[in-house]
Amino acid sequence: MLEVRDLRKSFSGFVATSDVSFSVRRKQILAVIGPNGAGKSTLFNLITGHLAPDRGEVLLEGRDITGASPHRICRMGMGRSFQRTNIFSRLTVYENVQASLIAHQGRGLNMWRRSDAQLRDKTEAMLQSLGLADECDTVAGELSHGGQKQVELAIALAGEPRVLLLDEPTAGMSAQETGEVIRLLDRIVEERELTLLFTEHDMDVVFSIAHVVAVLHQGRIVANGAPEEVRRDALVRSIYLGGGMH
Repeated sequence: MLEVRDLRKSFSGFVATSDVSFSVRRKQILAVIGPNGAGKSTLFNLITGHLAPDRGEVLLEGRDITGASPHRICRMGMGRSFQRTNIFSRLTVYENVQASLIAHQGRGLNMWRRSDAQLRDKTEAMLQSLGLADECDTVAGELSHGGQKQVELAIALAGEPRVLLLDEPTAGMSAQETGEVIRLLDRIVEERELTLLFTEHDMDVVFSIAHVVAVLHQGRIVANGAPEEVRRDALVRSIYLGGGMH
């Protein structure tokens, strides 16, 4: 589904990513882990077109998308969430999801239909699927952090992506919210046949749902394999977890 070849990006002489390569199969869940400053967000920005690489390629289902604009990449089947929650905070939960579906369907400029009549069934189905039906009339900015992350996930899924990238999806959540998100992600990957890439600091999240774990350190991938292999890797334990991986 996704192939990254020798991606390199530097900023004023600082190398943020250096010759990063990996591939992800259909319906696979890949976790990208590493300490702060390892290059995880830069890598996601390169994959999704928010940054252009100095060198290297990104292929989505065999098509070269290197340097394409984010909206074009989105149209080609890739969704994205960010570290900082990115929602319409003054709209209701229902309106957030509905607006995203309308935009994806290319109906944003349709002046002849009332917006509240457009895609009602799809909006309600999405809210139900993500456990947001009871919050449909709540102003999104008034939700808990976990609730806002769920809305952001719904916005990303409105584009019907085949590949979804999530940047720290459980950051700032309570233990209960984190558990709910783990179960939700596991379910939507199966139901929607998604390929999922995510960055995460919570190792419980990583090792509970990831099929493959890639470890970034100083912009380079230093380990890439099954979770148990990475857990036992001596280099990973020394440079990322200080020997403290459980």
